[in-house]
Amino acid sequence: MNVISIIIPTLHEAPNIARCLQRLHAGDAALIREIIVVDASSKDDTAGIARANGAKVAVVAARSRAFQMNAGAAMATGDILYFVHADVLPPTSFAGDIMQAINEGAEMGRFRFRFDSPRLMLKINSWFTRFDRTWVSGGDETLFIRRDVFGQHGGYNERFIIMEEYDLVARARKTAKYTVIQKDVLVSARKYEHNSWWAVQRANLTAFRMFRQGAEPAAIKQVYHRMIRHPKDI
Repeated sequence: MNVISIIIPTLHEAPNIARCLQRLHAGDAALIREIIVVDASSKDDTAGIARANGAKVAVVAARSRAFQMNAGAAMATGDILYFVHADVLPPTSFAGDIMQAINEGAEMGRFRFRFDSPRLMLKINSWFTRFDRTWVSGGDETLFIRRDVFGQHGGYNERFIIMEEYDLVARARKTAKYTVIQKDVLVSARKYEHNSWWAVQRANLTAFRMFRQGAEPAAIKQVYHRMIRHPKDI
């Protein structure tokens, strides 16, 4: 039977990691091999909280989600890799949902998302994630992928210090069957606490356009960080 390894890259996520792990532990334990947190040497107690909540923890020096997620994948022993951000809460049915998708022929995919905010414009953003579009294939939606498919495509390209999920999905789905599970993960709206809705959309669209045009990831990150305050990389 296929089992899932969950991989969470973290940096200064002490306020979020316990809640995320508790939600993940609420999934079907028979389908979950392990939860791996790869922490980028946080100055808070992210790693300690993760250990206290039943995760395997690796602490690395590099502050790069691509590096962290590759490191987690190298530790993983499950057949399916499931990449989750610390400020995201999957549905409690996530493990069964992923296995159903795999059993129906999918090799990789994601969920829809909705924000933990009642703001109308964020509800509109969330609504679009039900569609299979490249511009909604970032990390907030979470990503599951068969481990063999992940390996065949070389995992995350560590040159991408931003937009790493977009790059992996764009490469892998050229040959792998991709699906969108029509259930929601709950995503933190914290980016919008410091920025207007329009500022975030403009920054996201600019970064995505630069990515599509082949700009260097370092240049994309520099522009993105200049456009919004307290950014959470996309």
